Amino acid sequence: MSESLHTLTAMPTERQPGCPFDPPKELLEAREHGPISRFPFPDGHQGWLVTGYDLLRAVLADQRFSSRRELMRHHPLIDLGDIEVPPAPPGEFLLMDEPQHGRYRKPLVGKFTVRRMRQLTERVEQVTAEHLDAMEKAGPGADLVTAFAKPIPSVIICELLGVPYEDRGSFQDNIDKFLGGEVGDEELMAAYLATQSYLAELVAAKRANPTDDVLSDLLDSDFTDEELKGIALILLSAGFDTTANMLGLGTFALLQNPAQLAALRNDPALADNAVEELLRYLTVAKQFTRVALEDVELGGQTIKAGDTLILSYGTANRDPERFSDPHLLDLRRQDGGHLAFSHGIHQCLGQQLARVELRVALPALVNRFPTLRLAVPAEEVALRPETADIYGVKSLPVTWDA
Repeated sequence: MSESLHTLTAMPTERQPGCPFDPPKELLEAREHGPISRFPFPDGHQGWLVTGYDLLRAVLADQRFSSRRELMRHHPLIDLGDIEVPPAPPGEFLLMDEPQHGRYRKPLVGKFTVRRMRQLTERVEQVTAEHLDAMEKAGPGADLVTAFAKPIPSVIICELLGVPYEDRGSFQDNIDKFLGGEVGDEELMAAYLATQSYLAELVAAKRANPTDDVLSDLLDSDFTDEELKGIALILLSAGFDTTANMLGLGTFALLQNPAQLAALRNDPALADNAVEELLRYLTVAKQFTRVALEDVELGGQTIKAGDTLILSYGTANRDPERFSDPHLLDLRRQDGGHLAFSHGIHQCLGQQLARVELRVALPALVNRFPTLRLAVPAEEVALRPETADIYGVKSLPVTWDA
């Protein structure tokens, strides 16, 4: 093992002032030293930080690296002590390996195909127009997060899963709490348990009265109600929170890059490419964890069985060996292939839904309000903390000319 191997001594908890879209500088500096670094966890475990694109993609494709929750005994920010981490609850397949993972995922794949998600385009256009109409009617001045970024994916995922529209506010608040990184452990657990309780009632209601939605479609499978509840939690939280934060943070990034915003407004054909570049540039799902199931050679280093790896998606998507001018937002970029939706067996199931929502909503917003601008200085925009699972803006005050 090379003595010159870089060590990141602590996981950064803040971004550089004035650089809300860039990964923390300590992570970028680690990448400059090489695609893999040592990382001593707070409990003393000697783990690894993967920051390079090629290496991270290789880990994601290698089933010798596990996603099982019960193996995640080390946390990058806190010492878990002797806490025994239980396996993932039934249905929560993101924290499982094969074959359990595939048993849950495979019945869902056909429900989120490119074709089926594109069939939703008209409904996404309708929901987007309704919220833009409401913004316009209310007059100049809005928090874009509550008026636009949250409600659009919330309505769509609720309709897909068969969640009654009137219930969306409470689940939205609870998901914010357990994914937003800003509440204490007690409040976080209360929000998680409240969501679990709600979904148990929803599954029971579907059993009694199935409707035309994904959750009802799964009733004919061999999944138990507990498993259906876990599946619903994964789909509901992932289908809402990630896209909501991409819409909010993506708008912020466009407003800070007026030439790119103008390009999107003036060239409708640019929408698909713009979405892919924003996904790469922002990488709101910024890092995940894997554990080695056996000794593995990786990037010239021996990863021992039981070693924990932090995978930095944000730096991989800014890797200069993979992307030219990686810190530049360029909606016409041609070197695609980002990892914002991960890779391998855990590649995001709902990625096509997210693409449809972003492809429709962002151009519609910038075309409806050609004078859209921040209503506060950029440095006053409230951002989610680095401790949040998904990065984004907490609020985005904007205004426009009447």
